[in-house]
Amino acid sequence: MADVLIAGGGIAGSSLAVMLGRKGFAVELFEKAQFPREKPCGEGLMPAGVAVLKRLDPSGAVGAIAGGYPFAGVRFYFEKAAARRENYKAFPFRSAGVGQRRKVLDQALLCCASGTSGVRVHTGIPVDGPITKNGTVVGLNAAGQQYHAPLVIAADGAHSTIRRKLGLDIRARMDRFAVRAHFRLDSGKAQIRWVEVFVGAGHEIYVTPLPHREISVALLIKTGGVRYSATEFLALCRTFPALASRLEGAVQITPFMGASPLSGASRRGVAPGVILLGDAAGFVDPLTGTGMSEALLTAEILAKHISRRRDHDWDWLGAFDKERRAIHAKHRALAQMGLWLSRNPAVALPLSAAASFLSSQRARLIS
Repeated sequence: MADVLIAGGGIAGSSLAVMLGRKGFAVELFEKAQFPREKPCGEGLMPAGVAVLKRLDPSGAVGAIAGGYPFAGVRFYFEKAAARRENYKAFPFRSAGVGQRRKVLDQALLCCASGTSGVRVHTGIPVDGPITKNGTVVGLNAAGQQYHAPLVIAADGAHSTIRRKLGLDIRARMDRFAVRAHFRLDSGKAQIRWVEVFVGAGHEIYVTPLPHREISVALLIKTGGVRYSATEFLALCRTFPALASRLEGAVQITPFMGASPLSGASRRGVAPGVILLGDAAGFVDPLTGTGMSEALLTAEILAKHISRRRDHDWDWLGAFDKERRAIHAKHRALAQMGLWLSRNPAVALPLSAAASFLSSQRARLIS
């Protein structure tokens, strides 16, 4: 029997599997998709997340990171203040972030997990729900079979099946939507070395530099004003001179891919026998750009707690959840501040003290 069962082979689930396998635990991981697979994401891994991956794999930095595109920090543009291309506020990091296609990063981590001693990976196997006994989760139902273990990790994403079936769901507000596509820059255009955030009235556009002269362009907007067509998407991009210049002559290389809701929560992050991890435990509006880093950081913290636990002693669950919630609360507060600035652009137009505070706090949390 396995020591730990993990539902979900994304960043949180795969990285935890690697960490636990290297500590001598027997782990079984279940992922419903076949990799590589696309996932809507800003695709900028902040320095804190890069550091976790380097600790996870000091020599190869999990392959995908070694082959990613480094960026120096974040630059903020505000729509009506951006009459000139150079009108931005820049916040450099102490160490570089990395831009990488999500499908590349996810596959690299899953491959790392499958190659780790003690870890068994099942792909194309959906988890149907938890197995409970006397109020404690004791295993998983997956593809018609039962698997048992002393500990179950629900890392099955924003629409977590396990969270829902345990009655831990808090219904998310569907008031924000994200649309993302990839572009390859014109050969005459220099690749950017920053994540660029363009803030308009009720919408934001994230641009992340990627390998092979590619950029990820993600539009975050209220659901009532979703732009699906290329014409409307690019029209919003052209309201910012710097972004319009980036996209001049660029070729769209992937179709638009959408996601909603952009934030969510759970009633609890832990219960006897089970821990919610990554987006399954709660996620904030991607305006912070910290989702992947938060998943990696919390997986690392969880691995340390699991390695110190005693059989049938669940007191440590509360200690882990307290640490996780502290990290999550900082990112949520930052996202709420950013959304307020987006909805009140007059405050942010002159790159006000409030906007500077948002940016400086963001840089501090993710560097």
